[in-house]
Amino acid sequence: MNVNSKPLDIELVREFVIAAHGDFEKVKQLVTEEPALIHSVVNWGGDDWESGLGAAAHTGNRSIAEWLLERGARLDIFAAAMLGELGVVSSIIERFPEVLQEKGPHGIPLIRHAEKGGEQAKFVVEYLKSKEQLIH
Repeated sequence: MNVNSKPLDIELVREFVIAAHGDFEKVKQLVTEEPALIHSVVNWGGDDWESGLGAAAHTGNRSIAEWLLERGARLDIFAAAMLGELGVVSSIIERFPEVLQEKGPHGIPLIRHAEKGGEQAKFVVEYLKSKEQLIH
């Protein structure tokens, strides 16, 4: 963090993350006004952390997710799963199989993120199903 920058207003961060669930125009407007929102997260309580990218990922909003990534959002396994990035997902899981048991924002499992990716993420869904024995 730049020592000269001030913390983001939590209400602005909440507005951004809520918009990232599906309001692409609002996301663009907010990031244009405050580029630091790209890396912001909100804790909804109970250790439920969510970023704009996380919101777009678990709702299957590919256009928002890709736009945020193009502007520097940090790709995580949940967004990679929704986007159908099999190489990213499989390389993380091969190295850290315990990730299969991790939950994303709102406790949503990795496979649900992949399912939200639709046809473009079908190979990720198949891969994750093939690894189900590691979860149980």
